[in-house]
Amino acid sequence: MTGRRPRLDTQLADITVLEVDVVVNAANTSLAGGGGVDGAIHRAAGAAELHAACRALGGCTPGDAKATPGFGLPATWIVHAVGPVWRGGDAGEERVLASCYRRSVEVAEELGARSIAFPAISTGVYGFPADRAAAVAVATLASLETETVDQVILVAFDRTTLGHYRRRLADLD
Repeated sequence: MTGRRPRLDTQLADITVLEVDVVVNAANTSLAGGGGVDGAIHRAAGAAELHAACRALGGCTPGDAKATPGFGLPATWIVHAVGPVWRGGDAGEERVLASCYRRSVEVAEELGARSIAFPAISTGVYGFPADRAAAVAVATLASLETETVDQVILVAFDRTTLGHYRRRLADLD
């Protein structure tokens, strides 16, 4: 990508109510919905419509991302990114997680999005340590240049994750 670096922010919020162009879903490979943020996004968007749209995509591999409409969300689009399952740190997990963030921004760019909100991908049931995940997210997103995306929000569901993001963002200054 070429262009400019998007503004990086963080906030403690429910990602399903944010008024952004793109909400990123921490999806599973089948894009079938699940627990955590994935389940919350499916419920808030309208499970039947979102399930049908996701089925049409034919799944997604770890490190990649695919888009659907936002349906009942305030966001116009949902970008479904499949993160790595934590296997101790020696199985390329950080590389795959970084790819999730890059690919999500690339897909958002293809959609002409100006704003994108990310959850803490892979830190729930996939077990990626939240502090390491925040480091990967911030470093990856801070390194990108974009044509259309000018705002990236790292959304924390709890204060601990918010603290990880804030520390990593402060390191950029």
